[in-house]
Amino acid sequence: MTTPRPFDPRSEPLIDEADDETDRYSHLDIAGRRRRSVPEPAPPTSHGPARVIAVANQKGGVGKTTSTINLGAALTEYGRRVLLVDFDPQGALSVGLGVQPHHLETTIYNLLMERGAETDEVIRPTSVEGMDLLPSNIDLSAAEVQLVSEVGREQALGRALKRVLDRYDVVLVDCQPSLGLLTINALACADAVLIPLACEFFSLRGVALLMDTIDKVRERLNPDLEILGILATMFDPRTLHTREVHQRVVEAFGDLVFDAVINRTIRFPETTVAGEPITTWAPTSNGAESYRLLAREVLAR
Repeated sequence: MTTPRPFDPRSEPLIDEADDETDRYSHLDIAGRRRRSVPEPAPPTSHGPARVIAVANQKGGVGKTTSTINLGAALTEYGRRVLLVDFDPQGALSVGLGVQPHHLETTIYNLLMERGAETDEVIRPTSVEGMDLLPSNIDLSAAEVQLVSEVGREQALGRALKRVLDRYDVVLVDCQPSLGLLTINALACADAVLIPLACEFFSLRGVALLMDTIDKVRERLNPDLEILGILATMFDPRTLHTREVHQRVVEAFGDLVFDAVINRTIRFPETTVAGEPITTWAPTSNGAESYRLLAREVLAR
């Protein structure tokens, strides 16, 4: 009998990035562990008060916005009411849901800086039933400067969200790629932090700094803040590099690492152009199934 040749990523033929249906690791996580069984969540009997989850990483381009949109949409499939908060002046979350930020008259900025602003005037429905949006645009960049002189500046976002928590089951805050005052606001009002981590070594280097910031927020502003988990994103199972990075993350953080792994695929840029999540754009794709698994893991933690 011929001995099977061991898999060598350097000698395997390249597969087109769009072919995300060829994941040979579907029954395992990428560290080789058997995937933990995550049961289907029971449908909710009522809504609220919401659990606030900050999606944060000071490194840009790691999939924060993509994960916020698609996790939110996946949660609605399990009957949860979800509010997405675009807390980045670039407004990428708003754009990813088909909203043109420069056309908006009221945004999250107005809720932070204007006492008379009404939350209902800013919240917008999305194309996904059960998922709403607090949009943002470049105006939010001024808030970071203006809040410096405000009393209780770290709690500005918490005060704005407090008015609507009873309507939702989960609030997902898409943080900007920095550890400035806006991100501190998100961490100060959050119950938990979800950390998207691109599977590359440069992303690994920034995690320690983020963990240090979370510890400081926990000590000084929000003692109940917890790390919900680390989500491996932009994973390419064909390359040794990304598998090694994921292995190191699992060795360092253990069960904090979600079993759900988000593969690189052309589907995600397509969804941005379409202005809708992958769960509706390509509902049977591996990307959609990965975010459904992530939603089940989030609800189970």
